[in-house]
Amino acid sequence: MTKVKDLHRKWMKREEYRKAYEALAPEFDLARAVIDARATAGLTQEQLAKRMETTQSVIARLESGRTRPSTQTLERLAAATGTRLKISFEHAGARP
Repeated sequence: MTKVKDLHRKWMKREEYRKAYEALAPEFDLARAVIDARATAGLTQEQLAKRMETTQSVIARLESGRTRPSTQTLERLAAATGTRLKISFEHAGARP
């Protein structure tokens, strides 16, 4: 059986795939940060949704990267997870 990470490694050799993947990196990073905040707070998607007065499906979309959340949504998420929202700008060449 082929593993996704093996396919990803193979596909990253293709310029078109690599550029598309790199273009989505900020959304992947944000989705990962949302998941990490929820997990660190020890909450399920349903519990986080209740705290934010929204639905579990909204949380699932945030965590999948299918939704671009507003700053207001991110502030509500921070309050619900006991974290602090910090937004910063980095020099364009700063990506690791």
